[in-house]
Amino acid sequence: MAGKFQKPFIFFSAAAVLMMITVCEADAQELNCSVTVNDRQISGASYDYISELPAALGSYINGFRWTGDSFEEHERIQCTIQVVLTGVDSNFNFTAEAVFSMRRPIYNSNQQSLTIVLNDNNWRFNYPRNKNLLHDDLQFDDLTSFIDFYMNVLLGYDYDTFSELGGTPFFNRALAIFELGQGTGAQGWGRSIGAQRNRFGLITDLTNPAYEEFRRAIYRYHRLGIDQFTIDADIARGQILTALEMIRENKRVTTNNYLFDLFFSAKYSEIVGLFAEGQRGIRNEAFNLLRETDPAHTSQYQRLQ
Repeated sequence: MAGKFQKPFIFFSAAAVLMMITVCEADAQELNCSVTVNDRQISGASYDYISELPAALGSYINGFRWTGDSFEEHERIQCTIQVVLTGVDSNFNFTAEAVFSMRRPIYNSNQQSLTIVLNDNNWRFNYPRNKNLLHDDLQFDDLTSFIDFYMNVLLGYDYDTFSELGGTPFFNRALAIFELGQGTGAQGWGRSIGAQRNRFGLITDLTNPAYEEFRRAIYRYHRLGIDQFTIDADIARGQILTALEMIRENKRVTTNNYLFDLFFSAKYSEIVGLFAEGQRGIRNEAFNLLRETDPAHTSQYQRLQ
C-alpha cells in the first residue's frame, strides 16, 4: 500500500504492470469497519426501521474512498463501531453513545495491535425513515459528520503508526469537520474550557504542535518497535523503550493527559507482553519508566519485576 508499509522492491514485467493497471479499480477501500447498534432502549413501531442503521453505516464507511492511497484487501484498516441508542423524540432525533476501536497489522506476522479506543457519549443525530447517507465535506450533518470526524481521526492514528506525523492531513480534516459542526451549534460540537475528554479536547491536542513528540513516539513504537519484533526482539524492545521515554518527556511539558491516557489504555497489556521475555535490565527499566508515566496501570506492570 502506497505511503505505509515499505515492502521489498520487486521487478514486474510489462505484462504484469499492464495487468495491475487494468485491475486497479478493484483495489479495496481503506476501512473495514464492523458496526453494531444496540437499540434496546428504543421502542415503538415508528422506529422499527432503526434496525437498518448498522448496514447503512457500514456501507457508508466501507464503500467510500477516504484517501488517495491504494490498499490491498489484507491491508484494510480494521475497526469496530459500537453504538448504543439512548433515546429518541417524535422528530426522529436520536441520542447515542459510540465506541470506536481500531487495529493495525504487525509487520511480518499474523497478529494485530490495538491502536486506539475512543468513546463518545454525547451524540445527537436526526435519522428519519429512508434517510440517505451522503458524503459532503461542505455541509454539516449531525449523523454523517460525526462518522466522518471519527473516521478521519482513526485514519490519522493509523497513518501516524507508519510514518512520522503521517496522520496530519486526516487530523486537519477532522478539525475542519469539528469547526463546521461548531458553527451550527449542534450538540457535542462546542468548545470546552480545560482538559475536556471530548471531541474538542481530542482534536485540539492531536493538531497541537506541543504533542508532536508524542505522535513521533507513536511511529517509533509501531514501525521501529513492534513491526521489527520478529526480526530482532531485543532491538525492537530498545526502540519501544525509546518511544516510551519520548512519551514521558512530552507528558512532562504538556498540560493535558488525554492523548497519553488513550495510548496506555489501549497498549498497557501489549507493552507488558512485549517486555515480559526481555532481559531483566530492560524489564526493570521499562517498569520504572511505565510506573512514572502511566501510574494507573502500575499493578499490571508489576509483572515485569
